[in-house]
Amino acid sequence: MWLAASQPVWFPVRVNPMCAKKSAKSLRKHSSVITDGPSRAGARAFLRPVGFSEADFKKPIIGIASLWSMVTPCNMHLDELAREAESGANAAGGKAIIFGTITVSDGISMGTPGMRYSLVSREVIADSIETVAGAEGFDAVVTVGGCDKNMPGCIMALARLNRPGVFVYGGTILPGIHPDSKKECDAVSVYEAIGQHAAHNLSNAGLKKIEACSIPGPGSCGGMYTANTMASAIEALGMSLPNSSAQIAISREKRVDCQQAGAAAMVLLKADIKPSDIMTRKAFENAITVTIALGGSTNAVLHLLAIAHSIGVKLSIDDFSRVGKKVPVLADLKPSGKYGMAHLSRIGGLPPLMKMLLDRGLLHGDCMTVTGKTIAQNLKDVPPYPADQDVVHGFDNPIKSDSHLRILYGNLAPTGAVAKITGKEGLLFSGKAIVFDSEEAAQAAIMSGKVKAGHVIVIRNEGPVGGPGMREMLSPTSAVMGLGLGKTVALITDGRFSGGSHGFVVGHITPESAVGGPIGVIKNGDPITIDAVKNQLNLGIPATELKARLKAWKPRKRSVTRGVLAKYASHVTSASEGAVTDKNL
Repeated sequence: MWLAASQPVWFPVRVNPMCAKKSAKSLRKHSSVITDGPSRAGARAFLRPVGFSEADFKKPIIGIASLWSMVTPCNMHLDELAREAESGANAAGGKAIIFGTITVSDGISMGTPGMRYSLVSREVIADSIETVAGAEGFDAVVTVGGCDKNMPGCIMALARLNRPGVFVYGGTILPGIHPDSKKECDAVSVYEAIGQHAAHNLSNAGLKKIEACSIPGPGSCGGMYTANTMASAIEALGMSLPNSSAQIAISREKRVDCQQAGAAAMVLLKADIKPSDIMTRKAFENAITVTIALGGSTNAVLHLLAIAHSIGVKLSIDDFSRVGKKVPVLADLKPSGKYGMAHLSRIGGLPPLMKMLLDRGLLHGDCMTVTGKTIAQNLKDVPPYPADQDVVHGFDNPIKSDSHLRILYGNLAPTGAVAKITGKEGLLFSGKAIVFDSEEAAQAAIMSGKVKAGHVIVIRNEGPVGGPGMREMLSPTSAVMGLGLGKTVALITDGRFSGGSHGFVVGHITPESAVGGPIGVIKNGDPITIDAVKNQLNLGIPATELKARLKAWKPRKRSVTRGVLAKYASHVTSASEGAVTDKNL
């Protein structure tokens, strides 16, 4: 069932009169090569059965990439949304073609070997969208995605193609309601309940109740986890329509958003506005700013670096530190906060927050967007949040005065690591290492009670090469929280974290263990210090001892020697460079 609208619907674009005078032929730079002339009769013959009339061969072809799948609730409704985008593109004078690509579910594969395919899927999605659009001569592309990796994959493809394009977010899920407590719950509630169950603080029946109520229908996980983080970052980047990121998956607004995205693709085509005109260096700074203000996922670092690489913009992990010095965390959103994305949607979504940041001088208002207008023009008439809301704080009462995303260096992370420190867990942690060579080994130890207060859990061999695939550590971090150890235990890894992870956690440690990074030579009992003020991650042993260990280190035998994981491991770059697979080609 689709919900009625609760927010104003945006009309996305303004048509420049000069653009409207362009000939149909000039709008068909790519499709004309496919369909025009006697020699292309074969191509036209193939297109007629899929819905092309004679008149359609004179229209620009708009590719609609649908990430629809029954694999996950994040994507289960995207087929309907893709048809709305098709309708919008056709009504605006184009001829839309819907095509599909893959998605995987992090929530289902989390904590298993299958999770190795998650980050790999980002590259497969980008490759596949680029491949179809390039092969079929699409003049513009609309991508409709709704899960962690397919969103950056979509934007990477649009960047590579550099043809007019719009991203549509499938929308956030509604929160579940616990049948007894009547409290809201979501996907992370289930993972933390597993830890509570292991600590004998939750019965089998209690665990089953949380499992059954936490994910009630279509849409992406409901906190400021990776999906909602990336949707918001993409909106700030200028590649989706205003408020696309904060709409409920089954709302009328989301259906209209899709229609308008189809129409926007035609206007961008007429105006010759391409992704390279939108995704500038300043636009990436806007995306970083919004990610920080929302308290977003560490995965945003990885994905924004990859997107910047795809469009040819120089961006580094140090840019997150530079921008983060002046941007506070303002949104009280899960996992470390109180509210979900649905609450942000109900008070007006992302635009009022962006207006606050713009008025404060923290956003570049002159950046172009897919509306055909600048950020400042889009936000000009946006009303503020209601006075009685406490989802988004003011600058005089921030959740944290500077960024929660900390880029750490030190003898454990010579080329950088990424921490998510909100301040609620403290800003400094020193403890003794308890070392595991895989996520499974760490999870078993946590659940069996071997991890104690004062431990720094070290999970290695989980980086892009070592995994291979750089798994997310939601299961161990959630178990730590569920067992009540969130304030007394830290966790560091060369893997990464789900947006749902919270606590004193550091990921993306580079160089990773598999390529000889210092994390690979930590021993049980070694002192480790995480300093989120000085932004340092250090192993407390003499430099001579560390040097000797590194000299004696030998690489592990690769666990995968064929197939997509092996191919990924042989091409992927460091997490500090976005874990892309085409940089060294």
